[in-house]
Amino acid sequence: MARKYDAAYVAQYTFLGFFIGLGLVVVTILLQLLAGEGSLSWSFVSQLHRQYPSMYLVDLGPFVCAAFAFLVGRMYSRQRLAMELTAKVAKARYNELLGFVRTLEGGEQTDYTPAADDTLGQTLLHLRDDIQAQRAEETQRRQEDRQRSWMAEGLAEFGEILREDVDNLEELGNKLTSHLVKYIGANQCGFYIVEGEDVGDRHLRLLACYAYDRRKFAHQRLEWGDGLVGACIQEGVTSQFDSIPDGYLTITSGLGEATAKNLLLVPLLQDEARYGVLELASFARFEPHTVEFCERVASSIASTLASKRISIRTAQLLAESQKQAQILSEQEEQMRQNMEELQATQEEAARQSESFVSFTNSVNETLIRAEYKVDGTLIYANTKFLQKLEYNSFEEVQGKPISLFINFKDRSWFDQIWEGLATGGRAFEGDMKHVTRNGKDLWTIATYTCIKDHRGEVDRILFLAIDTTHDKKQNLDWQGQIDALNRVSLKVEMTPLGDIIAVNDKFVETLGYGRDAVLRKPVYTILSQSEQSNFERILAAVGKGENFEGTLRAVNAQGAECWLRVSLTTVNDMYGDIAKIILIANDITREKLMEIATQRQTEQLREQEEKLRQNEVELSKKLRQAREEVKNQFREIEKIQVRNEKTLEGFLDAIITTDQEGVVEFFNRAAEELFGVDRSEVLGQNIRLLFPPSSAENSDFLKGYLDPQGKKIVGERREVQITTSKGEELSVLMLLSEAKVGRVMSYTAFIQNISLDLF
Repeated sequence: MARKYDAAYVAQYTFLGFFIGLGLVVVTILLQLLAGEGSLSWSFVSQLHRQYPSMYLVDLGPFVCAAFAFLVGRMYSRQRLAMELTAKVAKARYNELLGFVRTLEGGEQTDYTPAADDTLGQTLLHLRDDIQAQRAEETQRRQEDRQRSWMAEGLAEFGEILREDVDNLEELGNKLTSHLVKYIGANQCGFYIVEGEDVGDRHLRLLACYAYDRRKFAHQRLEWGDGLVGACIQEGVTSQFDSIPDGYLTITSGLGEATAKNLLLVPLLQDEARYGVLELASFARFEPHTVEFCERVASSIASTLASKRISIRTAQLLAESQKQAQILSEQEEQMRQNMEELQATQEEAARQSESFVSFTNSVNETLIRAEYKVDGTLIYANTKFLQKLEYNSFEEVQGKPISLFINFKDRSWFDQIWEGLATGGRAFEGDMKHVTRNGKDLWTIATYTCIKDHRGEVDRILFLAIDTTHDKKQNLDWQGQIDALNRVSLKVEMTPLGDIIAVNDKFVETLGYGRDAVLRKPVYTILSQSEQSNFERILAAVGKGENFEGTLRAVNAQGAECWLRVSLTTVNDMYGDIAKIILIANDITREKLMEIATQRQTEQLREQEEKLRQNEVELSKKLRQAREEVKNQFREIEKIQVRNEKTLEGFLDAIITTDQEGVVEFFNRAAEELFGVDRSEVLGQNIRLLFPPSSAENSDFLKGYLDPQGKKIVGERREVQITTSKGEELSVLMLLSEAKVGRVMSYTAFIQNISLDLF
């Protein structure tokens, strides 16, 4: 295919060549006219052609010059079109890269396919991938932080409910189901508890049910192992179903709404004991963190139920024991009054004794039990006491003081309680930390009760306890999570109207306000004036149940503005009303200032781009001139390079040129003769090909020369030993010079064979 050119541009050159040739013809005729005699006429011209036949060739001059000018003009026209095309391609690539950078700056997803030699494009692609990866990691981190915060706050709320309504199981069940449905966004929740002490009579009873934003009064009894709920309590494993049979859920909204199809069954487990099942239904699938949250709530409920049952059982057993003691006392009085009733009284005492033994055995199977003298000496300990405190036999603890089982940090306040018990004071009931034989902590819900004799004097102290170590550690873990959140984030608790009721230490540290300066004051006092009207709308939306996440400007104690990334959420009371609003924030002032600086830099960049567009025409002209100059310089450099190589080729000394990595670039004829190798075998190879490793062992000069990272000894002639391809060892004088062009370094070695001097 013929190469295109500018016809008008070429025509100008052609006409110019034609007129130049025509001028030559005219000049020739005028010169002949001046040299001879005559006047300018057609006869003179005809005579001149007859006298000089070469004039016919001169007559062809305009056409020859026109043809030559046509070829020259076409060549220059093609070169100009090629340069314009190159400039257009460069401009298009610049605009494409600029559009890609602007799209990347806006955070949008974009594709760009660079050429194989487009280093800038490849770098921008890597930058885009890094930015996208960082954004994905930030999104994932925020999601995980929200889930952890959501779980910690939820567990704290359920812990508060469990502590408030432990005495009334029905009311507790209704509050738990309603709060759980609202907190996780489910449709309905059923709370089943295990009833029946005998194995044959064990069953599940629906304690409470909450569905479609209201309490449901459904009475249901499930036999052990019947249905999905029975299977769940029997297996003791959480079950989740994405599709449940039609008719399984008997409770509907009454408004014709669809029935939930996702079911979650969570057993209430505590130390392998089963206390009930939570049945949750929802339109949406339960997320893994929601399932984990429900399991942890179920564990807390099971722990509370276990404590409740044990407390009830303990109270019952204690009442029975006191009642039996009273009966025995009355019987003894009757025995003194009437000897005839002695036999009947003894039989009754025997029966009561058997009942008391049965009671004692029941206590020993369920509770940690021990008895102490008034002075604190252990006189009895059951098997659970020995197991929990890690002792092998009763002999190891018999006669030991109670201080052996109490942490030394708790002895001061516990001694005061013991003094009160020893004098017949009120019983102690509460959380207690004991120390095992191996120094471990054992947390219990403990009771210390004084047992009096028939005279009303304290005879011994009864200790009963339930192991709550697991629950205590779990509560400490929750508290640790809340403390960790307080250490890294600002936290403000406020009323629904916006009055501050509590702030954490991070708030005081970041904004510099003292607690007394902000408590019971509106939260607007710490916000920038420009944010106050906006925050009123945000607070109203949060009061309606919406969560808020965004950025707000606050004012610290020094009056300086700072930027906060804020999350607002509500905390409801037991009736579902808003009790308070929690504000969690992180100081992003530094990032925001960097963002503002980036925007300013972007604006400056746009101004510079406008200047670049204005200078584009001028740069194109200078580019064409520069290219012509570069071409000329390259021609001169090539001439100089060829002349230098020919000069070095004629040297009697061997000359080797390498780059900074040790690759051979020049190898003259003398070097071929000295090393006995052809230059085609050496050019492009590493210099170590000519010098075996043994030759550099005793020469620092060769070590530095052969190692690309080694220190080169430049400008000093050194005697070294080399080995030719035939195995001959020669002594040579070697001089190393260096040359740096831009960032590229090259080294030239001049090697003179001095072995010839020996002959």
